[in-house]
Amino acid sequence: MEIKSAEFIISNTEIEKCPAPNKPEFAFIGRSNVGKSSLINMITGRKELAKISSTPGKTQTINHFLINQAWYLVDLPGYGYASVSKSIKQNWVTMIDSYFAGRENLYCTFVLIDSRLDPQANDIEFIKRLGSHGIPIALVLTKTDKLKQSELGKSKNKIEKRLLEDWAELPPLFITSAEKKSGRNSLLDFIDNAIISNR
Repeated sequence: MEIKSAEFIISNTEIEKCPAPNKPEFAFIGRSNVGKSSLINMITGRKELAKISSTPGKTQTINHFLINQAWYLVDLPGYGYASVSKSIKQNWVTMIDSYFAGRENLYCTFVLIDSRLDPQANDIEFIKRLGSHGIPIALVLTKTDKLKQSELGKSKNKIEKRLLEDWAELPPLFITSAEKKSGRNSLLDFIDNAIISNR
């Protein structure tokens, strides 16, 4: 898939204000500071489409971007560590739950995982939560340029082994680096195939 256009549509905290569900939608979510904005910019080929911050928890709303006038890329607030109050975090949880429950045009949720870390409890918990609600997911390992090839292999194996404790079958998994621009074609091909197969 070639990205010919990518435009910001709306940022909001209420599911009712999301765009009409008449186009395929692909959501991106992960722990705070996992590199989500960098990955989105890398995928779309737009340096500043998603705002990058050194402060975890920068994304606090549901952000819709229209890609190629054909599908929506959705940037969701991160989970896990963020220097905000408990009440704000709870608002995020409520908002995200409402989003997943109310978007019938959601084709897949990409859950981003920092490849440098051992499987984190909140990553596993979130993945299980999506799975229990029947929401299609794919996993995206980020920041893989920070690891040697052997370290990356061990990281991938640890995550897969942990997931197989709860899952009979593993979801698709992508190896990416926003820095090296790796994994972009694989992700875009996956999105393209998902759109074609659901027509």
